[in-house]
Amino acid sequence: MKLRIAGLALALAGLLAAGAPAASASSRIQWVDAWAASPQSGVTGVPVLPDARPLDDQTVRLVVHPEFGGDQVRVTLSNAFGDRQLVVGAASIARRATGAAIDPAKSRPITFGGQAGVTIPVGAQALSDPVRLRVDDDADLAVDVYLPGPTGVPTWHFDAQQTSYTTTGDHVGAQVLPAPATSASWYLLTDVAVSAERGTEGIVALGDSITDGYGSTVDANHRWPNYLADRLDHRRLAVIDEGISAGRLLHDVVGPSALARFDRDVLAKPSARYVISLIGINDIGLPGAFGRPDEEVSAAEIEQGYRQLIARAHQNGLRIFAGTLLAIEGSPYGTVANEAKRQEVNAWLRGGAGGFDGIVDFDATTRDPAHPARLLPAYDSGDHIHPNDTGYQAMANAVNLHWFR
Repeated sequence: MKLRIAGLALALAGLLAAGAPAASASSRIQWVDAWAASPQSGVTGVPVLPDARPLDDQTVRLVVHPEFGGDQVRVTLSNAFGDRQLVVGAASIARRATGAAIDPAKSRPITFGGQAGVTIPVGAQALSDPVRLRVDDDADLAVDVYLPGPTGVPTWHFDAQQTSYTTTGDHVGAQVLPAPATSASWYLLTDVAVSAERGTEGIVALGDSITDGYGSTVDANHRWPNYLADRLDHRRLAVIDEGISAGRLLHDVVGPSALARFDRDVLAKPSARYVISLIGINDIGLPGAFGRPDEEVSAAEIEQGYRQLIARAHQNGLRIFAGTLLAIEGSPYGTVANEAKRQEVNAWLRGGAGGFDGIVDFDATTRDPAHPARLLPAYDSGDHIHPNDTGYQAMANAVNLHWFR
């Protein structure tokens, strides 16, 4: 009996040894977000901003621009703000050719637990199975999602700065969509992750419309996080854009506050290691500009919110940096009281009282040296609060790359 047990032990040891190389190879791979967009309610609640259009028997072709490549890809679809369960009939992912067309040779079906479709409960999300498709740095992808029944008002990301497409019927994976309508928003899709070498780290850009790229050239991928990714040259560092236009630190409006979405948009991101926070100007300016006096906040309250971001990042082993708030003179936010708050918050940030791991002085980078309360005209998109492409590139150039090991 002892001999039989010894023989069995040797056989098991041999099997384990034979399997060791595969396990070792798997351990060298991890998932990292190559593209992301923070989910928002389809109802903005702001009269000058659009609401999401309900979908029914339609295919959405969502064009995205990953900043990091890999040999496998998986996507996340969100029903975080839906009012009913979301039925997905089919989905696919492909290399985008041009416009609404895809490269059929580089198109793959997406499955969820081995199934072509998935039903996503209210408040939940669905992570796809891995798809073997080479994702190249800076090459556009098209994610198709067919929605066979009424969605109600769907979860979306309203300010994409990217053109996507919708059409009637199931046309998932079609090379050319029939009679597509254009969309300036992303529906349902919140993450595109790729397989990467273990040790790859993510930098989450947490912010408002300035991080979302408002004022940049549509379809050009000229947001400041895009430019930062270009500077990093994809060297095992992925930049994850989690900006929400009109987003705030302390109050919900078009999307959840930064404090409310920090777990989902930062801590839950695979391989997130760093955060660059640029948020607070809407806390200062939006209540007066949009008639919400009960949501007025002080500079001290904004600073307390920053302390919470710092504490939650550090508790989870992340390093967190902050950007100073950009100039606002000439915009609807540019009142004497608002400017005083902005200056107070920026002085607090520059003084280092809160404990951020570093400060990037976006204000000093983008303001007019001859008139520091306003943006440099060469950097101004025209609304006196959002930079243009050149301004966004200057912001990215101001980030200290030595922060990222």
